[in-house]
Amino acid sequence: MMPAEDVFEKLRSVMMDHLEENPDLSDEEIREVIDTLILDEAAEYALSLADKEQLHKSLFYSVRKLDVLQELMDDPEITEIMVNGYRHIFYEKGGRLFQWNRHFTSQERLEDVIQQIVGRCNRVVNEQRPIVDARLPDDNGSRVNVVMNPVALEGPILTIRRFPEEAVTLEHLIRWESITREAAAFLRDLVEAQYSMLIGGGTSTGKTTFLNALSSCIPSEERIITIEDNAELQIQGIPNLVRMEARDANMEGAHALTIRDLIKAALRMRPNRIIIGEVRGAEAEDFLMCLNTGHAGSLGTAHANSVRDMISRIEMMVLMGEPLPVPVIRRQIVSGVEIMIHLTRDAQGRRRLGEIAELSGIHQDEPKIRTLFARDEEGVLKKVNELENREKLENLYKRRQAF
Repeated sequence: MMPAEDVFEKLRSVMMDHLEENPDLSDEEIREVIDTLILDEAAEYALSLADKEQLHKSLFYSVRKLDVLQELMDDPEITEIMVNGYRHIFYEKGGRLFQWNRHFTSQERLEDVIQQIVGRCNRVVNEQRPIVDARLPDDNGSRVNVVMNPVALEGPILTIRRFPEEAVTLEHLIRWESITREAAAFLRDLVEAQYSMLIGGGTSTGKTTFLNALSSCIPSEERIITIEDNAELQIQGIPNLVRMEARDANMEGAHALTIRDLIKAALRMRPNRIIIGEVRGAEAEDFLMCLNTGHAGSLGTAHANSVRDMISRIEMMVLMGEPLPVPVIRRQIVSGVEIMIHLTRDAQGRRRLGEIAELSGIHQDEPKIRTLFARDEEGVLKKVNELENREKLENLYKRRQAF
């Protein structure tokens, strides 16, 4: 009997020839072609019903979905998929990493999937540009990172970060024990009162998910502009919403449009708030400008190991674009960013809110950090201090009482 992979490759070759002659087939028509192929071409191999069903699924996924990865994509509990060359596939589920017992049949098949993904986002990846970020065309905007030859020495590297299909709210975070109900209510009030916030944390601590949750607290009558490298945010309940995505330069001569370009454009669009998916470079200066020019309540994320490290990271990123004196940068940070939120992952891989802090001023050229909520030695999130700058919060409470 012919090995299963050889049967698959033979039928796929016949199917691809058919698709070249009939490129406009619908998904249903392709499924019918596959059924015919299995009946006609694979009869001699005495395949069981389960084998035929798996063969049908694999053939369809190979031309219309993400090939062997589609089964992982169909599992809502999988949050990350990591492909290290075509033979090794890993995934994260429930905060733990597992190696999958399946793989691509060849490097060419993996490269086909990669080109399919980046092509849909008008991105290019090749030997001249071997690293690219993209997203999948699904409703939750799964994030994709690709590293190719010559950077990746043992074959293409594909990483897919998946986001929940349902837009995350603070109630979800409470159920997941990422945050306490008291801290969630406090943050909900801060967002509604238009405190500007920066969310920090290490890789895969849930910064984008947390930003989505906070954005669900924004009053629906406001005009919001989101700016991202790759569109991932799921802003809900805001009719006056503008979403913008950065663009790389391409082979057709289109110029790159950076986060800095989009921030400058956003300032001319009369936003109430600007939300930056991730501040990672010289655009930090423009983000601070947003916060200091009347766009209260703006939100953003940044990689950082602690609240204090977030300040140092912002300083460094501003210096990447403009050699300003550090005391000047710190004063811009303190006058623009009012609340800093730091996220962590515990030993079980669960994403948790680690600290909420207020920037309450400058003392001897050092930002004053006032911790409001923090986790104790047992890992319990507790209130530590009251908010010092309460003017916006008190105004919010007065407006609520008036109605």
